[in-house]
Amino acid sequence: MPDWLHLVARSLGAIIMLFALTRILGKKQISQLTFFEYVTGITLGELAGFMSTDMEGVYWHGIVSLLVWFSVPFVLELLTLKSKKLREWFEGKGTVLIKEGKVLEDNLKKERFTGDELLESLRTKNVFRVADVEFAVLEASGDLSVLLKKEHQPLTPAHLGITVAPEQEPQTVILDGNILDEPLSTIGLSRGWLQTELDKIGIPANNVFLAQVDSYQQLYVDLYDDVLQVPVPQTRALLLATMKKCAADVELFALATNRPDAKLMYEACAAKLNDSVAALTPVLKR
Repeated sequence: MPDWLHLVARSLGAIIMLFALTRILGKKQISQLTFFEYVTGITLGELAGFMSTDMEGVYWHGIVSLLVWFSVPFVLELLTLKSKKLREWFEGKGTVLIKEGKVLEDNLKKERFTGDELLESLRTKNVFRVADVEFAVLEASGDLSVLLKKEHQPLTPAHLGITVAPEQEPQTVILDGNILDEPLSTIGLSRGWLQTELDKIGIPANNVFLAQVDSYQQLYVDLYDDVLQVPVPQTRALLLATMKKCAADVELFALATNRPDAKLMYEACAAKLNDSVAALTPVLKR
């Protein structure tokens, strides 16, 4: 076999093995790495490189080395699932760097973390004042987890005592100009509905790069032609306006009638409609 063909075969074998072993080790190998995972990842890559290019080496020796470096972290991962002490030993544990708005300098020195690095990590979390931080932990992966003080946390509907409807995952119904039937059927829609919605905004399907449908069946589109302006979906706004109009009409009926029983009925219906409008306004205005 020619050397170049031999090299191609060795490289393909190394790629297949490295990919298979990495898939078995899991997603942690490509996420924020711990110390041991960092060392393992580098070594597996180096061994695969040597297997591919070292023509004088025995190929099976490289395979054995790869299997050893795969087996050790794989077994340790199974063991660390059952032992907290082993997890702390091999993966490390978080270190508190800020507590109640005060920087813990001793812990900074312990992690060899400078003040500049701490401020930089805070800025990546959109935090620019140390005094705003209630708690900050340097995780074993090297990422900084930050908890803001109550008064500096973003306001949510829960803080206001508002219950909001659950959001479903938006479905991509057009991608690269192609209509996707499976997402449409997932949300109980058809190509006919999609075409009708596109006709409403005067956009041909072949000019749509990306289109998504949210849980309220509103269609959002991104066009190949970026100069064209796409109308903002108005489904929820129209529904809210229609409900308000219905409530106003019923109130007018109550004022126009001379029958006491009809007046009471219209007033009760108007009150129910207004209650529904008040309850749905936070959802329909989002």
